[in-house]
Amino acid sequence: MPGVPSHKSSFTKKILAVALSGATLILAPGCSEKPVANQNTPAPAVSVYDVQVEEIGQYREFVARTEAYQEASIQARVSGELIERTFIEGSKVEKGQLLFKIDPSEYRASVSELEASLRSNKAIADRAERDLKRGREIASDGFISAADLDKLETNYNQALAAVKAGEAGLEKAKLNLGYTEIKAPFSGLIGKVNYDVGNIVGPNSGSLAELTDIDPIYVNFQVEEADYITYQQQQQQKNADPTKVQLDLALRLPNNTDFAQSGELDFADTKIDRSTGTVELRAKFDNPNGIVKPGLFVTLIVESKEKQKQALVPQAAVQVNQQGNFVLVVKEDNTVAHRLVKLGRRIDAMWVVDSGLEQGERVIVEGLQKVRSGISVQPVPKQIDKKNGTLSDKQ
Repeated sequence: MPGVPSHKSSFTKKILAVALSGATLILAPGCSEKPVANQNTPAPAVSVYDVQVEEIGQYREFVARTEAYQEASIQARVSGELIERTFIEGSKVEKGQLLFKIDPSEYRASVSELEASLRSNKAIADRAERDLKRGREIASDGFISAADLDKLETNYNQALAAVKAGEAGLEKAKLNLGYTEIKAPFSGLIGKVNYDVGNIVGPNSGSLAELTDIDPIYVNFQVEEADYITYQQQQQQKNADPTKVQLDLALRLPNNTDFAQSGELDFADTKIDRSTGTVELRAKFDNPNGIVKPGLFVTLIVESKEKQKQALVPQAAVQVNQQGNFVLVVKEDNTVAHRLVKLGRRIDAMWVVDSGLEQGERVIVEGLQKVRSGISVQPVPKQIDKKNGTLSDKQ
């Protein structure tokens, strides 16, 4: 400061240094009490799930394609004008239901003409039969020559032949008349119509519409030859019939939802495909609501009927580090432990655990970001919807 001697300034600095030193000593005890305050912080609450075990079988997934149980191309068997269509495109039709009608006028006339011709031929045959009968009666008395008798027999046989030909022609005409009404050969879904009413159709017109039966529905898939042979050998070792496959079959649709119906193996090809080294197999699923359409790419889930007990853990509990998959387990003393697990397949919102966890152990499913190995926690039991992973309070 101006006018203040330098020795006074030095003295002032010393006094300030002593004062600051005292303040530091006063504040020091307050700083040393912070760890004591941390020790009194309550343990964090975390949601835990009690690990459960279920019967799980050996499991494989295959890319598969759906196929109609029955298919038919509806075609005209006689020629004529299409005069009626009785269904709505895309609708369900029943076996024997009338689908199309071709103008029957020409075929009715043909039937009437042949019926008249047949009546005439039958009358001629009756007369020839009577003439032959009289000829045979008088032939023994010598009133008719053998040549004339032969002629009567020939006339009768020709008349019978004409009757049979007329009957065959009439039957064919009636069939053609019946073909003017085109009916469904089985129940199913009728597709798009290729010819409208008023068009001339016939045997060369191709498909009028497609009829498909999709209940049940077929699912085609391929199995590698090595896997197929292994399965056959296993069946033989068990003295089981290799044609009666003991498998649980399920279907996952293209929108990643599970199909409600279970299936069964319906057919296995009798040879190996040389180009792919696979065996063609076919499964069959009931499809009462028609949800599964032909031509879909689906996932076929195959599981053996022989089951083993394995633990299931929610997907929300599983984490990954450089060592692999792990979960955080709450031990009996409510401290957290890190546990490596080997996972199997996924079932909805759960993972099958091949090793690393046992039934009854508690895994953390919520609050993972608040904890680490070794710290104490307050476990809050939860239950889980295994389909969608939703947590709720344990009852």
